[in-house]
Amino acid sequence: MSYILLKLLHVIGAVIMGAGLIGVWLADLRGRQVEDLQRFSEAVRNIRVFYDGLVFPGAILLLVSGTWMVVSAYGGWSSNFLQIPWLAGMVTLFTFEFVEGNTITRLYFVRLGRLTREALRQHRFTEALVAARESALTNFTHFLDIPLYLTIVALGTTKPTTWTLFFASSAVAAAVALALTMVVPRLFRWSPQLKPQRA
Repeated sequence: MSYILLKLLHVIGAVIMGAGLIGVWLADLRGRQVEDLQRFSEAVRNIRVFYDGLVFPGAILLLVSGTWMVVSAYGGWSSNFLQIPWLAGMVTLFTFEFVEGNTITRLYFVRLGRLTREALRQHRFTEALVAARESALTNFTHFLDIPLYLTIVALGTTKPTTWTLFFASSAVAAAVALALTMVVPRLFRWSPQLKPQRA
């Protein structure tokens, strides 16, 4: 497969994944703004649609095309491509994001969906659902997705020859995620009534 075609597939994967991450962000934000169980469950369903329909396929396309490009154009693991700051930085951050996104964050949203379905059966927000929704760690990893994605895109487009952009932008991404973890829950105070609602 030619390098141009691989690059095209890589760009398509990046666009699909980026669109999915923005969709997850918006659906999550919508879920924080409502205290009606039916509307909340719709937001949670939208999160899963964006994750399963866009984020995961985009990530797989990025993984396959990116690996193939590293092997075909940079000699794979047997070469010194890890000494190329922008490329090694992209590989490092994507690997972290892929593992974290498909373990902590995705499993959290799967659990949130399961707890929401249980809440719908009981016609009320349950204590377990409210506790899961307010988890600081999973909120942090969720808010880290887009800043890290933008860091990866910045590395791939600017191709810096030093590690400065990698470390600086990674620190900024973590700081932004931490700030969002503290600020967003305060902007949208989510305290639904733990009592039965009308079906």
